[in-house]
Amino acid sequence: MPTPYRSYVAVGDSFTEGMCDDLLPDGHYRGWADRVASALAAEHAEHAERSGHAEGSEQAEGSGQAEHAEPESAGTGFRYANLAVRGKLIGQIHDEQLAPAAAMGAELVTLAGGLNDVLRPGCDIDAVERLLGRCADGLRATGATVVLFTSTDPTRRMAGGARLLPAILRMKAFVQELGRQDGFVVVDLFSAPCFDDRRLWAEDRLHLAPEGHRRVAEGVLEALGRPAAFDWRAPLPAAAPAGRGERLREDARWLGTHVGPWIGRRLTGRSSGDGRPAKRPELLPYR
Repeated sequence: MPTPYRSYVAVGDSFTEGMCDDLLPDGHYRGWADRVASALAAEHAEHAERSGHAEGSEQAEGSGQAEHAEPESAGTGFRYANLAVRGKLIGQIHDEQLAPAAAMGAELVTLAGGLNDVLRPGCDIDAVERLLGRCADGLRATGATVVLFTSTDPTRRMAGGARLLPAILRMKAFVQELGRQDGFVVVDLFSAPCFDDRRLWAEDRLHLAPEGHRRVAEGVLEALGRPAAFDWRAPLPAAAPAGRGERLREDARWLGTHVGPWIGRRLTGRSSGDGRPAKRPELLPYR
């Protein structure tokens, strides 16, 4: 069994914030990062319990008395922070999240960013790569294991996706090159054809639905050497194809409900994340 992590910080945008996953009691989205934290917290607790039993047995053998290990305190339990905020560009992630994340000194960090830049016409892909690289290097310099992601292929599920493909392929190559360095791990979402299925995506076609978040979480855990609970790359069971009329109605609803407001925010210089704080801004015991 791999050595359990004791702390985890998630850095990024809406993908990592957990947009469109199930809502938690506090009103925040759950998201794949929370799912990863939950699994790692359970793993850490199991490891601590086994270690406590082993230590207690050794003490009992040495003293001739049965002793019980003290329960793990909150200060030594698994800790988790999620600094990601929807709508953030890679420059904002660099300026607003990098320093706080590095200062936390977590053993594990996930970093995803740059897609919001790629979505915008006239994206400076050189600048995106430069800033993403700075974030990755800065987080790795703390000694953390850094998990990176390739973006999914949008061409078979989203109108206009072909326009984005050259930049996404370039970012994919850049991330995979970073991943060859010691201390980095890459989750390759681009090569998982299950993400071509619209059922893994929310109605806006930009954010993952709960099943998509579940699969990304499993991909992260697998990349970290954890035994696979299921094949996260496997396609969903076949479904009857939507009729032409249904597809047209879905496209019209998508354009009016999601694309129009997105364009409006771009034209007025606003973002869906303006004024929104991170949902877990401190590295605290996971509950």
